[in-house]
Amino acid sequence: MSIYGDYIKSVIRTVPDWPQSGVNFRDITPLLQNSAAFRKLIDSFVHRYQEMDIDAVAAIDARGFIVGAPLAYELGCSFVPVRKKGKLPFKTISETYTLEYGEAEVELHSDAFRAGDRILVVDDLIATGGTMLAAAKLITRTGGQVVETAAIVDLPDLGGAEKIREAGYSVFSVCSFTEDE
Repeated sequence: MSIYGDYIKSVIRTVPDWPQSGVNFRDITPLLQNSAAFRKLIDSFVHRYQEMDIDAVAAIDARGFIVGAPLAYELGCSFVPVRKKGKLPFKTISETYTLEYGEAEVELHSDAFRAGDRILVVDDLIATGGTMLAAAKLITRTGGQVVETAAIVDLPDLGGAEKIREAGYSVFSVCSFTEDE
C-alpha cells in the first residue's frame, strides 16, 4: 500500500447494490474530481516506479488510461494502450480471459514492445484479476518484461491479486477494500 493509501481510499465512493444487488461498486470518480487527491494518486505511483527504469506503461482500457497516461509522462516513458477487442487499427495480438459472466478479449499492437522492454501494467481496479493477467500475458508474448502490475484499488476478497501473483507477476495497489468495508 502507498503512503497515501488511506487518504486515497477515503476519497473513493462506495455505491451499494450497483450494478446489481449485493455488489459494492468502488467509484473512483470523486478521486478524479478532487485535484489534490488525484495528484497524490499519481504521486503514489511515480514514487514507487521512478527508480525502476520503466520503458513503458501499458494501461488497460479504459479506466487504466486515466492513471497510465500521466504516469508515463511523469516517468518519462512511453504509453501503450491495452484495448478491448476491435479497438486497435494495426496488426494485433489478443488474449481471452474469463469473466464472472462469460469471456472477454484484450488486444495489443504486435509492435508495441521490443524484447526486454521493462513494462508496468496499470488499471483502476483488481477484482478477479482476469483483465490484468491477460494484459500481462500479452506483454510477455511480445518479449516485454512485466516489472509489476498495479492498480488504484485491490479487492482481495475476489482473489484477483493472488491469482496474478500465482502466475508469477508482482502486484501493487494503492489501497484495498474488503467486501464488508
